[in-house]
Amino acid sequence: MSVLNSAQQKAVAELLRVSPVADELGGRFVVAGHELHLVGGSVRDALLGSLNDDLDFCTDARPEQTLAVVNGWADAIWETGREFGTIGIQKDGLRIEITTYRAEAYDGVTRNPVVSYGSSLLDDLERRDFTINAMAVSLPGHEFTDPFGGLQDLAARVIRTPAAPAVSFGDDPLRMLRAARFAAKLRFTVDEAVISAMTDMAADLDRITAERIRDEFTKLMCAADPLTGLRLLVDTGLADRFLPEIAGLKLEIDEHAQHKDVYEHTLTVVSNAMRLEGDDSPDFVLRMAALMHDIGKPATKAVGRDGRVSFHHHEVVGARLTKQRMKALKYPKDVTTDVVGLVALHLRFYGYGRGEWTDSAVRRYVTDAGPLLSRLHKLTRSDVTTRNRRKAAGLAADYDALEDRIARIAAEEDLAKVRPDLDGNAIMELLGLPPGPVVGQAWRHLKELRLDRGPLDRDEAEAELLKWAREQGHIA
Repeated sequence: MSVLNSAQQKAVAELLRVSPVADELGGRFVVAGHELHLVGGSVRDALLGSLNDDLDFCTDARPEQTLAVVNGWADAIWETGREFGTIGIQKDGLRIEITTYRAEAYDGVTRNPVVSYGSSLLDDLERRDFTINAMAVSLPGHEFTDPFGGLQDLAARVIRTPAAPAVSFGDDPLRMLRAARFAAKLRFTVDEAVISAMTDMAADLDRITAERIRDEFTKLMCAADPLTGLRLLVDTGLADRFLPEIAGLKLEIDEHAQHKDVYEHTLTVVSNAMRLEGDDSPDFVLRMAALMHDIGKPATKAVGRDGRVSFHHHEVVGARLTKQRMKALKYPKDVTTDVVGLVALHLRFYGYGRGEWTDSAVRRYVTDAGPLLSRLHKLTRSDVTTRNRRKAAGLAADYDALEDRIARIAAEEDLAKVRPDLDGNAIMELLGLPPGPVVGQAWRHLKELRLDRGPLDRDEAEAELLKWAREQGHIA
């Protein structure tokens, strides 16, 4: 047992004060002849002063015994995690998970943990991922248990494993990603022995399902300091197991020779994008697009006769590679579509400052971006990482001008709803056509005219439609 200092005592007391149901729940377990301990992230977060409304408990009671304790007391009960020993409940607005002491391990072949119940709190804490998550508070007695130095590591801001790293990661290779994620979330340093094991065992990540890797990686990307986590993934070789293109950027010098490699430029773009998020919650789509925006460069690299490096159409290749990677990680289709769209569009702005853009080009920019326009603004601005202050200021001014121009045209033409000046019914009526592919072709033609020339009045639109129909042989 560890002795808490006054600050730690206050933190645990605060946790129990804002969660009065904890003692009541603990009392019910004691009456039933079982132990109950607040454990893991709940204790860690309380000590860090960042407690939320999700509480984790462990117990010697089996799931069916836990159900007997909480039935009639909990506001709601769910059993989706029962096969892993977890019963979920809701009480007074709190979401609570109660898990039977367990010792889970992989057999070295399958991708899912084999769960067996443990017999003691110490055994349960030893099988947890990191020492900072291996502390417990008993209920209702409030005894603090810290057998692996979690308090000390919390104070030192270091991530270690309770058991030897190789043993811990052998039990669940996903913990290697979790080490990087907690480093990103808490801004902690990962112990050298842990980093060494992550490097040596990176290939073991292949035993983990794509969905679990996706979920952990998403949490890392949405953490307070994803760059620290990303560097760990690349340096240990873990990124090579599911996102090898990121490490591959280290091999490429950027075309402006402003960074030692495109990898460092990419991390800077991610950081810039985070600053433009504002006070809203982390924007995974924007951050992921920033991370992936240049992954097409290695495949498109060319060196001209003057020695200058170029990456023509890398946004097209990058969009394709992004789609492949996100599909392999089983991201939802809408999330993948948004990220891929941003990667494909991130270079569209360049050239605007040379005065080459017509109003038609601005309309197409807005229309192609659609609901991604706000994120595209942020990504494009984030991509300016040159150390040349004059050049950076010029690009910023150009983009300011583009946004002003978009706002002006939008006010005049309602750019958010660019549609042909005649709808499908009007097209069929004017041309005497039934529903079919020709109507769709006519609609697309009128939309192109709308983008090129802006709004047309009814007579102009009808004249243009008739002209097109004659040229295409649809009417005499």
